[in-house]
Amino acid sequence: MPPLLDQSTPRELASLIGPVDGLPTPRYAGLARRIRDLVTTGTLPAGRRLPAERELAAELDVSRVTVASAYRVLREEGFASTRHGSGTVTDLPSAGTRWLPPSSRPGLLDLAHAAPEAAPRLMGAYQQALAALPAQLAGHGYAPGGLPQLRAAIADRFTARGLPTEPGQVVVTAGVGDATAVVLETLLQPGDRVLVEHPTYPGILGLVAAAGGRCTPVPVDPGDPDAIVGAADLAARQSSPRLAFVMPDFSNPTGARLSAPGRRRLAATLWQHGMLTVVDEVAADLHLDDGPLPPFGASLPDAATVTVGGLSKAVWGGLRVGWLRTEATLAAQLEETLGRRQLSIGLLDQLTAAILLGQLDELLEERRTQLRERRDALRAALAERLPDWDVTSPAGGLSVWCRLPADIGSAAVTAAAAPLGLLLAEGRAFGTGHAFDDRLRLPFTRPVGDLRRAIDVLAQVQARLRSGAADGTPARSATVV
Repeated sequence: MPPLLDQSTPRELASLIGPVDGLPTPRYAGLARRIRDLVTTGTLPAGRRLPAERELAAELDVSRVTVASAYRVLREEGFASTRHGSGTVTDLPSAGTRWLPPSSRPGLLDLAHAAPEAAPRLMGAYQQALAALPAQLAGHGYAPGGLPQLRAAIADRFTARGLPTEPGQVVVTAGVGDATAVVLETLLQPGDRVLVEHPTYPGILGLVAAAGGRCTPVPVDPGDPDAIVGAADLAARQSSPRLAFVMPDFSNPTGARLSAPGRRRLAATLWQHGMLTVVDEVAADLHLDDGPLPPFGASLPDAATVTVGGLSKAVWGGLRVGWLRTEATLAAQLEETLGRRQLSIGLLDQLTAAILLGQLDELLEERRTQLRERRDALRAALAERLPDWDVTSPAGGLSVWCRLPADIGSAAVTAAAAPLGLLLAEGRAFGTGHAFDDRLRLPFTRPVGDLRRAIDVLAQVQARLRSGAADGTPARSATVV
């Protein structure tokens, strides 16, 4: 990970830009691209004042016109803006990616979505819930905030993990994304900054934009996950985000996991900067090599965090039940927002979720065994067919984050794989700006045979790209989960 830029003095920025002789031509465009890359990776945080044109030109030994032209390109692309009294300031363009729903076309091999098939226990739970449904039919059918037995079951699970929780601190939502959207809708004002990991789950980028917010990215290093603590501290001092969104366990897409000390330090750092942290625990129980770690923010007041979770990854994405957990007063406020949008989540799904929570430990053990086998098979296939890909081995979660060879990009791979029946999510979907075209996320949520077939297709795609035979037309983007 490159060093984070604390103060954008001409010398410090020039040291990160590097030798200008190595920049692509024309030189002003190469300079703009290099600064843009520093912004999109979080090395140069959004909201940071750039050096005066003349000063940076002298430090780089280029003409002032070159720097002025580079700054102009950055402003046109949305990576900088001019502020009265502050000169040119780094910025991030608003999210403009158009997502399409997952495809259900027969025969399509879908690796764009990190979503396993339904757990075997799901049907039995639905049958039990259906038997319990008649007891609900005499009422109006609404359960604002969630059925009492479901809220109690969720609270009990938090308590057992070391985060004492009362049912009044829990609000049931229509999935994890719905829980996150409720928080942003309630607490975010237009123009507010939200600190996000980089790369991150694409859904949060769209949700922040929809709420009128702006993302402040901080880099995630899978090799040193706890380094995000310093990056977050720097970004908080420079950009004053109102909220933070973190995935401390097996972050999507990198698979990075904060250590126990790291999560304590990050939680305290964000709280000290006055940020409310939205903690996404969708993959927290999917530890494949190591055991569970303490909940994020367990040593802080309940008001420091809103923890969101659900059953989409452990059980099935079609079971649209999620939840949020926070301090009781804030939970009531979030419940009110949810009530304006939808009076209640479906009772049959809630009854099913309550039953599954009672079986969740056994269900999770089955899911972990399945995912462990698939992860190892995917890595073996990649090592055999694509040995020049740099592939991480996450200790949990649902996917591997691959670094591609220098001569191919994920946008081209995604486009070339689509006509062959393989649906992928290109690396740029997980970042702001133009970052991560050198990366590709590969979920290990499909059966082993499907994963091996997908790697066979990718090997074919790589060979065609290198021979110049592949169609480079970008593929249509898909909603990424």
